[in-house]
Amino acid sequence: MLAGPILAPETYAFDAAAPRRAELARKDLRDGFASWRLAWALARLDLRNRYRGSVIGPFWMTLSTALMILGLGLLYSRLLGLSLADYLPHLTVSLVVWNVVNAMVTDACIAMTHAEGVIRQLRVPFTVHALRSVFRNALTAAHSLPLILVVFAIFGHLPGPEAPLAILGLILLMANAFFASLFLGMVCARFRDVGPIVANIMQLAFFLTPILWKPELLKGLAVWLPLNPFYAVLETMRGPLVEGGGAPLVWLAAVVYTVVLGAVSLTFFARFRGRLAFWV
Repeated sequence: MLAGPILAPETYAFDAAAPRRAELARKDLRDGFASWRLAWALARLDLRNRYRGSVIGPFWMTLSTALMILGLGLLYSRLLGLSLADYLPHLTVSLVVWNVVNAMVTDACIAMTHAEGVIRQLRVPFTVHALRSVFRNALTAAHSLPLILVVFAIFGHLPGPEAPLAILGLILLMANAFFASLFLGMVCARFRDVGPIVANIMQLAFFLTPILWKPELLKGLAVWLPLNPFYAVLETMRGPLVEGGGAPLVWLAAVVYTVVLGAVSLTFFARFRGRLAFWV
């Protein structure tokens, strides 16, 4: 008789009456964050495959953003009656940050379906796929961030002492991107119609969020802008760089939205994590 390895009971025992969803979800999160190097390597591989055969690779995104900033800056500064030196730094930070937000939300919808082969064949924590999506878009965004420095240097714009707050805004953005990748990744794996709906919502949000226009143009109605979660998250990075740090109410709104999204995402992950392999 061949003797095989003896498995500890806890490695295979499962009680359908007590599925321990929360415990398994926490273990997935712990193991996933411990395997961040795997997520980083997969993200870099995704970028190499995406731009294989391209001469300048992800710098196409940088060039496209630069041309959009130039074109929209010349047009909307005239339409809004603003000086180019005052408007272009605002537009540059707004477009660069918005492109990151839009890419991360859109990519979150395919975070799990994109990893279908891995999910079906290997026991890799699902958290790794959410981190992979965040890292992939962070690497792409890094190619456009120098545009902010270039525009600031051309127009002599110097952020104030509150500029380091933008790092906190970046942390909030990364946290929201991770929670969105977990939640939307699973929801879109179950309901494939959600992805196009999210894309349409993002297109509408672009015009409803002060990106091409400044918040003060709304005058008295500007007090309602913190109700827009995209504005709140965007302003935590744009405010410290071009608008004096951002209002405390905006920061409070951004933190509240992050906590709510995190709670919804982690609750949904714990409840339906065991079904993901069947959804993809």
